[in-house]
Amino acid sequence: MGNKFNAFWKAQTGITRGIILMLLSTLGFSTMHVLIRHLAASLDPIQIVFFRNFFGLVVFLPWFLRHGLAPLRTNQLKLHALRAGLNVCAMAAFFYALGMTPLARVTALSFTAPLFAAILSVLVLGEVFRLRRWTATLCGFLGTLVILRPGFAEIDLGSLLALGAALLWGCTLIVIKVLTRTESAMTITSYMNILLMLLSLVPALLVWRTPEGAQWFWLLAIGVLGTLAQVAITQSLKEADTGAVMPFDFFKLIWVAIMGYLFFAEVPGLFVWLGGTIVFASASYIAIRENRLARERRRAARLG
Repeated sequence: MGNKFNAFWKAQTGITRGIILMLLSTLGFSTMHVLIRHLAASLDPIQIVFFRNFFGLVVFLPWFLRHGLAPLRTNQLKLHALRAGLNVCAMAAFFYALGMTPLARVTALSFTAPLFAAILSVLVLGEVFRLRRWTATLCGFLGTLVILRPGFAEIDLGSLLALGAALLWGCTLIVIKVLTRTESAMTITSYMNILLMLLSLVPALLVWRTPEGAQWFWLLAIGVLGTLAQVAITQSLKEADTGAVMPFDFFKLIWVAIMGYLFFAEVPGLFVWLGGTIVFASASYIAIRENRLARERRRAARLG
């Protein structure tokens, strides 16, 4: 069976494999978000953050055993710690948001993370944006206003936490960009898993409530799904160009809309769909544009 699957997988084009992996990652993340929403009614979200990282690290244990301490060699420990600190705060804010705000709304707002990263790349890294990318960024934030509709609808705490999480994730993306200049993907991933678990342990202990029965299974599922979904999206971007696979990330909004309706009787409003589409389209354009320009720079460097 395994050989047949491997043969089938290798027979597919890189774009097909990339799209399949992207779709699997969106389904994994969406299912994880539904489970977080379910558990948030009985466990504090910061405790769920800890178990997400703990069981995520367990998934990586065979990888650590294979490579030993080699991935932990670094001269950028402070940057790794900064990345982990930002990431754990973003995860906590996002998990709290999932527990108090409709899933589709939180997901739509999470699409703003690349928009924040785009602005920060100009302010922090000195990158140059032309008119088209500034226009896309502005359109993305206008989409956020469509979702929130300030002045016409009450902006709840969960929505603010989702936006705060997106901003922190945007900051994390900038730190990762800096780390990739000197660090391997293995080193970045290793420190992420270890430091996120350690940083989330202390606040989790302050609100600790020992999980019972099925809660252990759901927590394990959250850790495994989150880790595998992250691996899938990373491999997807290796298999195919960003422009080919990025549009399929929108399926996260579709999956959570379906699951939110089935399990929590949530029906996303028109403005969530409209605003989410605008934000996602803008973020996708920026990601695709940056990827294209990076390829052109690499090509020019080889020719030069």
